[in-house]
Amino acid sequence: MTNRLPLNFFLRDVLEVAPGLIGKILARRFEDGRIERYRINETEAYRGMDDLACHASKGRTPRTEVMFRQGGTVYVYLIYGMYWMINIVVGEENVPEAVLIRGVEGVKGPGREGRVLKLDRTFYGENLATSQRIWIEDGEPVAVIKTSKRVGVEYSGQEWSEKLWRFYY
Repeated sequence: MTNRLPLNFFLRDVLEVAPGLIGKILARRFEDGRIERYRINETEAYRGMDDLACHASKGRTPRTEVMFRQGGTVYVYLIYGMYWMINIVVGEENVPEAVLIRGVEGVKGPGREGRVLKLDRTFYGENLATSQRIWIEDGEPVAVIKTSKRVGVEYSGQEWSEKLWRFYY
């Protein structure tokens, strides 16, 4: 169908996958059949139960259940009662790591991104290897990937909020 990323791309450590997604293409087939493609330009890594900025740090809950699955699935959640955030679960089963897709070219902010992609709760647990409505394709490599602190995670304490786990170009 496309140059969709294989499942094994997602079965690696979050600190490999998060920068590796920069420059890749997030593809979305909408209900009317059209396919739109968006180049990923910003991600953040969330690394398991020890990472106090990661939702999984609260343990296995109905909300975080998908994070404990094998990598290559979608984790969406609603913020402020209006914005769906998209994360990609990575790594091995029972190691809850995920990459927040913070930005795609042409869309400012992860909340707007969710609206443009028309995300909702039905995307929770979607398999990127087999989905007919959302997947990630290979893209042109990015020469220089920058890092900085993750955004909006000050509540997690200095150790976790100052990790340079935000990747962008």
